[in-house]
Amino acid sequence: MLNAMTRQGLRITDQRRTIAKIFAKHDGYLSPKDVYEQLRKVYPGVSFDTIYRNLRLLSDVGLLARFYFMDGGQKFKACKLDHHHHPLICVNCEKTVAFDYCPMDHLGDLPGHYKIVNHRFEIYGICEACQQHGNYV
Repeated sequence: MLNAMTRQGLRITDQRRTIAKIFAKHDGYLSPKDVYEQLRKVYPGVSFDTIYRNLRLLSDVGLLARFYFMDGGQKFKACKLDHHHHPLICVNCEKTVAFDYCPMDHLGDLPGHYKIVNHRFEIYGICEACQQHGNYV
């Protein structure tokens, strides 16, 4: 992630370095609050706003994927930088399965002559394990 930040022209601050380490150690999703709680152990004076701005910036440049969960909360996850994919997300256990199909590849002409600069596509459901155990909402 640090090499990708450099390639994007981002300054690598100590806080961004620590954020990268947090996501490298965690395979799942983290809310801004999760990151804030971990980061303030190292930087007690850090503000939640600073954390949120950094998460949004890293998401905007494609280093973190931002997901909107059904409960209304945003969560972030480190992106796989080797290829473009979209997630199937279990709303119960948050297990994610990536798939390579991209609906943008099949999009025809858009109204208003829009030039697409970015997109997000997520599918939410119940994974097979949660269905088998019947422990979902």
